[in-house]
Amino acid sequence: MSYLLPAKWHWLVLLLAALSCSAHADQAPRPPHWSVPIDNRLNLHQVDAKLYRSALPDTEAVDPLKALGIVSVVNFYQESDARWIGNADLQEIHLPLRTRWFDDEDALDALRSLRGAQEKGPVLIHCKHGQNRTGLVVALYRMVYQGWSKAEALAEMRSFGGSEKRMEHAEDYLEDVDIDELKQALVSGACSTSALDWCHVEDWWERLASAD
Repeated sequence: MSYLLPAKWHWLVLLLAALSCSAHADQAPRPPHWSVPIDNRLNLHQVDAKLYRSALPDTEAVDPLKALGIVSVVNFYQESDARWIGNADLQEIHLPLRTRWFDDEDALDALRSLRGAQEKGPVLIHCKHGQNRTGLVVALYRMVYQGWSKAEALAEMRSFGGSEKRMEHAEDYLEDVDIDELKQALVSGACSTSALDWCHVEDWWERLASAD
């Protein structure tokens, strides 16, 4: 038996369908130069030929990651990746970060670790959800190595969502960072962009101790 909707309900259905189509039409397409989605379960995306980003992987991710050619994992989460990597032939670089206290020294450590790992092959970077810390480092990578503007890098980072408070800290850092100073520090080998940072004091103390 079939049932016919009253005429007024037909009009309502048509109106809702039209509104739905209009809403989808208003959604801007994802820019082609942004990270390319690969696996929604892991929030896994390809940034470029030698860089991937994701949320915290698990043991099921090992084979798919190796199939992508990934040889190194830079982990910004507080816990080690040893549990899910197991005996897999993947090198872990553990660099715990927090966006709340993120500074130029952290940025330089992350970019140097990432770039050094890329010399061996494709690299995966991740935190817990693949949003705040990972997004911040990808934004820096875009600006420092790929010449993106702050507006472009921020737009891509925001597209991944994330904790409002942590994202606010990440955005504040990106708004204030001097990319030219970061580039100069990367070239010179400086541990920070400021001569007053504690890492410079530690370097000076180590050189003094080694001279005795």
